[in-house]
Amino acid sequence: MKRERLPLLDALRGLTILSMVAYHGMYDLVELYGVHVGWFWKAPGYVWQQSICWIFILLSGFCWSLGSKPLRRGLLVSVCGLVVTAVTCIFMPSELIIFGILTFTGAAMLALIPLSKLLEKVPAGLGLTVSALLFFLARNVNTGYWGFEQITLGRVPEGLYRNLFTTFLGFQAPNFYSGDYFSFFPWIFLYLCGYFLYRLVAGREAVMRALRLRGGFLETIGKHSLMIYMLHQIVLMAVFTVAAWVGLL
Repeated sequence: MKRERLPLLDALRGLTILSMVAYHGMYDLVELYGVHVGWFWKAPGYVWQQSICWIFILLSGFCWSLGSKPLRRGLLVSVCGLVVTAVTCIFMPSELIIFGILTFTGAAMLALIPLSKLLEKVPAGLGLTVSALLFFLARNVNTGYWGFEQITLGRVPEGLYRNLFTTFLGFQAPNFYSGDYFSFFPWIFLYLCGYFLYRLVAGREAVMRALRLRGGFLETIGKHSLMIYMLHQIVLMAVFTVAAWVGLL
């Protein structure tokens, strides 16, 4: 398949990264500065948070076939994930991030390198359907159950929840905590939904023509999403520190 950059995908990524910055800004205000926002820990805040990570993961899977040098990209994102872990461990231990979204995304990028030849043989529609079904079945494995959100389909064997490696996979060890946790399962199935969705639409000229539309400012933001992700909390904390110093918080 032809590898190209589709501007509308950059624009969607840019819109999502701005949504993420706003969400993390709200999180900082509520959690660190004690600002009361009643809806933030309820359904609206949860849906907001989930919309951000779902779009990021689907987009990453969708773009896997479009990008070049997947090994370099996967390693870069994985290293950025380790940097986030190190920085939070040193400067914000109460908000320590282990196996955050960058660690997952890097692992997913790398995992598809040896799997891609096999996945290419799977019909796109079938792959998308099976991946979506597996994501539905495995969405709650972090909490010890099969199922999706409030739909419980059975308990996962407790023996799987043992150590840091099983936590990476999705079966988190007792007393594990992370301020941002995206395990390999179930999220790899959502990533594969994006991968197969691209395969499904790649031959449809009307869809590809739409994805080539320019995205303006959001497109520019999307092209620098990784850098923005790495720096946004530093900027937010600086802004809030100044705001608190002058009495606004």
